[in-house]
Amino acid sequence: MHLVDHGFIRAVYNNFHDLGGGMYRLSQPSPAQIRAYQERFGIKTIVNLRGDHGYGSYAMEAEACQELGITLVDHKLYSRQAPNLPTLEATKALFDSIEYPALIHCKSGADRAGLGSVLYKHFRMGVPIAEAQRELSWRFGHFRMGKTAILDYFFERYLADNAKEPIGFMDWARTRYVKKALHQDFHQLRKENGIGDWILDKVLHRE
Repeated sequence: MHLVDHGFIRAVYNNFHDLGGGMYRLSQPSPAQIRAYQERFGIKTIVNLRGDHGYGSYAMEAEACQELGITLVDHKLYSRQAPNLPTLEATKALFDSIEYPALIHCKSGADRAGLGSVLYKHFRMGVPIAEAQRELSWRFGHFRMGKTAILDYFFERYLADNAKEPIGFMDWARTRYVKKALHQDFHQLRKENGIGDWILDKVLHRE
């Protein structure tokens, strides 16, 4: 957990932020951090956006949740591809069904946690996408460079279409959004950013 999965960094800074409505975003929590957050905020659910993975941090998180009576939900999102419609619908249903207060996390609390936070604020709290998109920010460790910029482009495409002809986000996702086409457009517009990819992959070790 500390060496291979870089938990020693998160022990110093957990990228913890209050989203409102009983939801908090953060990086991968350690068992000690889970206990501390439950004691402080009464956490009842943890949404793990990394999915079931082979690092020790997952096994220790699952064990801590079982001991503390916290529901652990594995709901995998991706940092280098836009979400598809089934994922958006499942995410909306998830936020409507889990018990709060809750934590939502990925590895670093930056990219996938940012995506999940945008969707949470929009789906659960009714915040417009233009405002909710601020959860994808350098303030939380998300940078508009490299392949993770696809997350920003995804929401920007919705906002551009909505500006031309007003449409709800999920209506747009169901009727106008084509993931493959969006990815093709993104890669055509995006200049090769070897430095950005190197920083994200080799320096920050983002998943």
